[in-house]
This record gives sequence, C-alpha cells and structure tokens, in this order.
Amino acid sequence: MPDFILEIGTEEIPARFLPPALADMKQRLEGFLRDNALTTETVEALGTPRRLTLIARGIPARQGDREEEVLGPPRSAAFASDGTPTKAGLGFARAKGVSVADLGVKETPKGEYVCIRRRVAGKETAELLAVFLPKFILSIPFRKSMRWGEGALRFARPIHWILALFGSEVIPFELDGILSGNRSFGHRFLAPEAFEVADVDDYLKALEAHTVMVDPMRRKAAILEGIAVALEPMGFTFLEDPELLDEVVYLVEFPFVVVGQFDEAYLSLPREVLITAMREHQRYFSVIRPDGSLAPTFIAVNNTYREGLKTFVKGHERVLRARLEDAKFFFEEDRKVTLEQRVEALKGVVFHAKLGTSYEKVHRIIHLSEYLSDILGVPKKAVTRAAFLCKADLVSEMVGEFPSLQGIMGRIYARLDGESEEVCEAIYEHYLPRYSEDILPKGDIGAIVGMSDRMDTLVGCFGNDLVPTGAVDPFGLRRASLAIIRIILEKAYSISLSEWVKKATDLLSGKIALTPEALFTSVKEFFAVRFRGFLQAEGIAFDTVEAVISCAFDDIADSARRVRVLHAFRQDPAFASLMLSFKRVVNILEGQTLPEDAAVDPALLKETPERILYKEAGKIRDRFITLMEAKDYQAALQLIATLKPVVDRFFDEVLVMDPDEVLRRNRLTLLTGIQRLFSRFADFSKVSASL
Repeated sequence: MPDFILEIGTEEIPARFLPPALADMKQRLEGFLRDNALTTETVEALGTPRRLTLIARGIPARQGDREEEVLGPPRSAAFASDGTPTKAGLGFARAKGVSVADLGVKETPKGEYVCIRRRVAGKETAELLAVFLPKFILSIPFRKSMRWGEGALRFARPIHWILALFGSEVIPFELDGILSGNRSFGHRFLAPEAFEVADVDDYLKALEAHTVMVDPMRRKAAILEGIAVALEPMGFTFLEDPELLDEVVYLVEFPFVVVGQFDEAYLSLPREVLITAMREHQRYFSVIRPDGSLAPTFIAVNNTYREGLKTFVKGHERVLRARLEDAKFFFEEDRKVTLEQRVEALKGVVFHAKLGTSYEKVHRIIHLSEYLSDILGVPKKAVTRAAFLCKADLVSEMVGEFPSLQGIMGRIYARLDGESEEVCEAIYEHYLPRYSEDILPKGDIGAIVGMSDRMDTLVGCFGNDLVPTGAVDPFGLRRASLAIIRIILEKAYSISLSEWVKKATDLLSGKIALTPEALFTSVKEFFAVRFRGFLQAEGIAFDTVEAVISCAFDDIADSARRVRVLHAFRQDPAFASLMLSFKRVVNILEGQTLPEDAAVDPALLKETPERILYKEAGKIRDRFITLMEAKDYQAALQLIATLKPVVDRFFDEVLVMDPDEVLRRNRLTLLTGIQRLFSRFADFSKVSASL
C-alpha cells in the first residue's frame, strides 16, 4: 500500500511553535484517516524550523465500498393506511434518487421508519487528500500567525513550497498561489538547492544528503552525543536542562556542537546569574566540573558548519563576554542598594491600574501573611519580614534584565544583606510552584507569603471582572489557585476559605467592584473547579469529589481528607448497597418540605422497624458528630454503614406515605433526620451506587 508525505516549507518558525503544531497535525491526520475508513501502519509528525512534515505509511489506494443506510420519515407518514405512498414518502424517494419500491422499513427505538439501503463506492485516497490538505494546512494552530506580500493566507511564517505525495504521485492542490509538487529544499546554508522526491524513503535519504535531519528525536540524540564527545576529554559534564534542550532541537536543521570558554573571573558572579545569562540570551548549556561547580566553559549548538569551527567559537565567546559583562555591571549596581531600600521604589511600579502599585500589594501581602501565620501558628516576625521584602528584587537591574531570576536574586541579595536564612529562602520559595509540576515551598514562611500573594491577586482580579476566558488567563489565576490548593494539601493547612477571602476583600476596600458575597461565590467556585480537577487527576471519581464539596468546601484540606476517605470506602463491597439504601431515603424525601425544627414524636412510632430505626439513629448520632469533629472520617463512615440493615427493614415493613397525615409527617421527619446526619459528611445523593 502507498505511503503519504506532506512537507510544508517555510521561513524559520519559532522553536516554541513547533511541538504543539506537529502534535496537532499528527492527531488530525489520524482523525481524517479514521473518519474516512482508511487504515494506516504509522503516522509520524516531523519537523525543523523550515519544514513541517507528515508521513503516513501503508494507506490503501482507495476506500472500500460500503453499505449505506439512510433513514427517512416515519412509516406512518410515508405510507397511508392502505399502503399507498404519501407526499412525504414520494418526496423522500425522489430526493434520494430511488423509486418508492426501493424503500424499506427499519424498526428503531422510536418506531418504524422508512429507509433506503444502497452500496456506496469508495473514493480514491488521493482525491480525498487533495480536498483535505488545503483546509488542513490553513487550520494548523500557532500562537501567532502572519500574512505576507499581497496574499490573504495566514501562517506562522511565509510558506515557500509544499511537497505532497501519495506513493510517487503528486497530490495536486493550490494554496494562495502555491502549487503542491514533488520538490523540497535542503539546508538553507549548507545545501540550499532544490531536489525532486520520488517517495517517502527517497525524501528521507535526500534530506540527509542535503544536510537536514528532519526527525526531532534524531536531532536531540545527535546533540547529546555531540556534547558528550566534546566534554569527554575535559572530564566535565553539562548542566541538564530539558526545556533548553527541547528548544535547541527546534532551532536547528542539523546540529553542530561547539565548546567555548569565558574568563574565569566571571565565576565570581552568582551561579544562577551565569546559567541564566548563557541560557536565556544565547541558548548555551552550562558546563559542570566533577565537584559540581560551574566551569568557565559553555556548549553552543550551531545550525551551520565551517571547517575548523574556530570562527564560530570566537563569535560565541565574544557575544557571551558582552552578556556576562552586562550581568557583572547589573550585579555590582544592585549591590549599592539594600533589598530593604528597594521596597520604596515599588511605589513607582503599577501592579494593575485598578489594584494599585506593587508597594500597595506588598502591604496587603504582609497583612494576609500575618493573618495566616496566626491561624497556622507560624512565628510572625519572620513572616512579616519575608512578606515585606518578597517583591523588592523586581526593581533590581538584574531582574529587569532577566525576569526569570525574580525571587532567586531576592534570595541572593537578602543573604548578602545579612537577612536570616529562613527569610532568604522564603523570598525565593514564595514563587513556588511556578508551574503545574514544579516543586512546592519547603518552609512554612515561603508557603504563607506565596499563598497570600496569590490570594490577593485572585480576589483583586475577580473583584474587577478580570477573570480567565477560554485559554486566555493573563494574570495566571488558574495557576495561582492550583498552587494554593497544592500547598494546602501538601502541608495539611486548615484555613477557612470564606474568612480568608473576606480578609483579602477587606484589604482591597475601594479597589473592587463586586459585592463581597458575589466575589466570594465566584472565587469559591473557581477554587472548586481546580479542586475537582486536581483530585480527579489522582484517579478519584467526579461524583465522589462532588458529593463532598456540595456540602463541605470551606476548609480545602479537610474536604480533600473527606474525598479520599470516601474514595477508599467506595472499594468496600458493601458500599453500593449502602448507597442504594441512602438513595431510598433521598428519593422519598424529594419534594417534601418539613420545618427545620421538626422533631420526631416517639409516641407516634407505631411499628417495630421505625422504633428500631429511631433508637439506632439516636444511639449513633452523638458518636458520629464527635467523630466528625475529630476528623476521624473513616470511623464516621463505618458508623453510618451500621444503619443500613435497619433502614432497609424500615422501608420493607413500614408504609412511609401513610394515609394518616400525622404518622406520615412523623416518619418523614425521622428520615429527614437520617439524611441530615449523613449530609454532615457528604451529599451522598450525588454518588453513583455503581463502582
């Protein structure tokens, strides 16, 4: 069976655009083949800065023929009672190009419908691809697209050529004046000439001959091998940086690794500064000595090659020298002012027009941090100091040049200023976690300051309708709420969400538009969505989480404990039958309204099962409440389970909806008490009885 290849040749596409685009291309081609009943052996998405390539092996040359069944109107509408066709029946047959005699009848869950059954011939795969590919290319997602020249086509970068082959035949189509063909081009500098491609295997061989390594995984392996070979004589290793490695892979079409040196005097700069200067501006890898210290050496990955490479190395060294000299200047300038003195400069930094300056934000963080330190029993002095200094490095020269060093430089400068180690660490840790899989703060101080910072941002943004929409989240509110949840659960902090939000709201008085009630409702639901997703990622069922947060979502750590206990309890073989018993209670109470203070009259309990249920429920009530207050949720659930037999007997032998209104209301009151008792733990009506 033939192979398929598509190559979109472009100007250099930014490295960060490529992996998501290639993943999308692969997924959508697989979907196209699946939707058109076309099998394939493999689908690969490959790419370099100048080309996006799809290869699918072993696709049938045409679709198989298939039987098609088309439903029409109901039989009763298509034929009269005497069997003659109606206007509806005649119209359906005419629309489908068949005679009335060709109409059949099909039994469906909604009744009998007329239908036609016909054999549909499969289409040629090349024809299907010719229609599919132009729309497919235009819909490849990029963070930003552009137009060029006088054309209307939008793409990440200008398209220069399109290669599209099925087997050895060109799939013909046009895209804004660009004709598909069988030509590709080699490396821009080392082999820029065009060459014709016969098929997929010829394409791969020809690219190699024209100094293009189209497979990103091969380029990554080649880079790692090149680094190892270059450093082996020195006995050094490189500082592993997966994110940088992935970026460099998509910056080159054929990697050439070179090693450069810089003046050892620059090693007096903080390690983080050196690494960041090499990484962010130049995409260089740092090199490590056997003792773990930085060496005055770096690794660069070139996209071109020249005999000897000395010119390249000198060029890299010259550029890096300028960067390190700048970093040295920034560091020395920063050291002329203490971190404490920098806080005043935050008055000139606007956090948000509606929320004031970063200086105002720092003082809100201080108040929120002190509030949490009182609740959590963390010494306030260090918390206050860390909160006061936590944003001071934002106005430093170094962070102005390298924004990714925020917090890191704060920690360095705080140490040089003689601040306590716990304050220094907290300044750095309050930014943790920076992304979903990042590490969490080790210390309580950094955790408290970081949570206070995020809560101030959340409440301020929600209070001014600056909320995420779709994929747009400019203030990182989703990340902030998830970070708070992760910290709370990791450290088992018991904090009232409602009181915490109220405190943050009070501190923002005059800067928010929503009422406190509406603001809390929005913030709580935002947290609940993140909380659901976080626990579902652990493999906990949605309905388990929903059952708990429907009745208890103020203390996030406590809610998580309940969810996890309920999740474990669901593995008990008796759980399903227990839920069925409880749902009988819920179902019979649905639509019933009883006063909150309604109480069971023991004298009206005429039947033995209702007297037993009343007695057993009363017997466990106080103990259950005690267990709940002690947060012994496993024991509380096990205690609830002891009511199952008496609840079942009650329903089997007692007529709850007795004609006598007094007896009926008394029995409903008894069941309401059972439901309210259960609901102290969770809303079990939301839990599916099935596992």
